[in-house]
Amino acid sequence: MPHHTPLIATIVAGLVLAFAFGMVAQRLRLSPLFGYLVAGVCVGPFTPGFVADAALAHELSEIGVILLMFGVGLHFSLGDLLSVRKIAIPGAIVQITIATGLGMLLAWVLGWTVGAGLIFGICLSVASTVVLLRALEERRLLETMRGRIAIGWLIVEDLVTVLVLVMLPAVSGLLGGKVEEGVAGDTASILGALGWTLAKVTLFIVLMFAVGRRVIPWALERTAAVGSRELFTLAILAISLGVAYMSSALFDVSFALGAFLAGVVLNESKLSHEAANDSLPMRDAFAVLFFVSVGMLFDPMILIEQPVAVLATFLIITVGKSLGALFIVRAFGHPLQTSLTIATALAQIGEFSFILAALGVSLGLLSEDGRNLILASALLSIIVNPMLFVALDRWTARRDAEKNAAKAAKAAEVQAETDRAAAAADDDFLPDRALIPARDHIILIGFGRVGSRVGKALHERDIPLVLIEADRDDCVAARGLGIPCILGNAVAPQVLADANLSTALVLLVAIPQTLEAGPIIRQAREVNPALAILARAHSDDEVAYLLKAGADATIMGESEIARSMCDSVESLIRLAPRLHESGRADDPPLPEPNSPQAA
Repeated sequence: MPHHTPLIATIVAGLVLAFAFGMVAQRLRLSPLFGYLVAGVCVGPFTPGFVADAALAHELSEIGVILLMFGVGLHFSLGDLLSVRKIAIPGAIVQITIATGLGMLLAWVLGWTVGAGLIFGICLSVASTVVLLRALEERRLLETMRGRIAIGWLIVEDLVTVLVLVMLPAVSGLLGGKVEEGVAGDTASILGALGWTLAKVTLFIVLMFAVGRRVIPWALERTAAVGSRELFTLAILAISLGVAYMSSALFDVSFALGAFLAGVVLNESKLSHEAANDSLPMRDAFAVLFFVSVGMLFDPMILIEQPVAVLATFLIITVGKSLGALFIVRAFGHPLQTSLTIATALAQIGEFSFILAALGVSLGLLSEDGRNLILASALLSIIVNPMLFVALDRWTARRDAEKNAAKAAKAAEVQAETDRAAAAADDDFLPDRALIPARDHIILIGFGRVGSRVGKALHERDIPLVLIEADRDDCVAARGLGIPCILGNAVAPQVLADANLSTALVLLVAIPQTLEAGPIIRQAREVNPALAILARAHSDDEVAYLLKAGADATIMGESEIARSMCDSVESLIRLAPRLHESGRADDPPLPEPNSPQAA
């Protein structure tokens, strides 16, 4: 008889189904987030079959919210926001106002209260970070002006949502929801509670930036000095979860704000990049459980019982707020292509909407029907958003083709100069195609500790070379040395095509991420079967995986160290008699094993 283990059953069912449906969503070129939500629907109480423990799923989702908000804070960049502040701040605020107003109008038509309409509208105004970043990264737009505006816009939306999460419990009574425990229901008492909440939040923020910004990075640096990766990862989790819990226990501040500020403070540390990488697997796992728990709350019958309300909610997200964003960006004088990109990127909702909707339901402000409308429209928007981007890509391609045809009559030199100027106006970090070798060259993937040494050595020998690097700073450094560099992820087929893969002689994969290297090698082998491929590995299993993917040979660090040590043994053996006789004052110093004298 198996033990009654609802916690294990909930985690296993959630993760297994999330993986299965996430893979299906990926195959359909949808965000995996859609698959995670569908997995939650399958184990929820509204569908037949296994039903996960809702209470345990809620507890796990709270951890997911904490780690999700910690990740948002860890990647929060004030510099990115300030670089586009003139459009991102007013644009996001106006767009949130438009979407909230449309949501409140629909709520009024449905007969809801003002408080329910306000929460409903704000939920519809906040785009998903996961969906937006994936769409921009696939199209290599993160480093363009369009990408920077979209990210800055998203940062403002996130900050507004965090503020709402903090303020909502205090003003819930004024909006017709539950009143905080120990607070009278009159307006004066509620406003007093709001003032006390603001005072506690302010005190917590001051302490975090006055004390936390010194203590947290100091503790992380001391942990890193120990040299234990397990302790370093544990320190990151302890900081994120500990600060979030402390903020709730001592200051009555939400878990979300505490985790967000912990990430912001840690972002100032020189170890923030390592902290983000080491905590990513745990953050991803609990984020998946969060989305599964959200899916469990969705009743699919809402699609049949209230199709008009679902359609209206969906149109607010994909049409209403997107048109608002389009007109705002155009009003600030940006090109139509930039305006359409921002509008398309914001035509969806996700994780922050779910967090806010859950808080609204817990405070009695939002009904279950309201949450179901939000979840249904979120699923539909996540499905449709990639299609909108495909339509935008096709429109952009047609527009570019028309422009190229119109300019064909001009002189070649004038045409080339015009193209470079047009590209620099928007995609200001695309490589100069004239510098990329046309054929018989080497393609190097990665310019880190290993790739930079290889790239410099090949460049010094005047070997035709093109580099593909996902990190902007590394790409800038390579170009400073005169090495042609394409900024982007080599997993994307277009990035490899830009490096003239079909006519290359050799592919060197110097990135340490073996799971990412496999798909790169397979794509390269399909495009250029005669290509010689050499890849970097860290273990025998990785060697086997890369060779199976299509690599001709691999280099493993441990094997090369062992070979070098064996090569040095002969020199040491020849020195052995002199080592035994050493100690006499007139003996000359022994040469180093790798020196010319020893050789």
